[in-house]
Amino acid sequence: MPKMKTKSSAKKRFKMTGTGKIKRKHAFKSHILTKKSKKRKLKLTHAGLVHKADEMNILKQLTLK
Repeated sequence: MPKMKTKSSAKKRFKMTGTGKIKRKHAFKSHILTKKSKKRKLKLTHAGLVHKADEMNILKQLTLK
């Protein structure tokens, strides 16, 4: 049986923390930044965590289940 491959898109978008949570980047920070406030852009810069409801789907894509 062949090896299981990870989804390349998930591999690029998510990282695991030391405690097993999944880190993600915020959306809406790539273009059209002139109309967004400095405060809003600063909050989008920092990484967030994936919601508990979505964790299993992402773990399956990363084949870490």
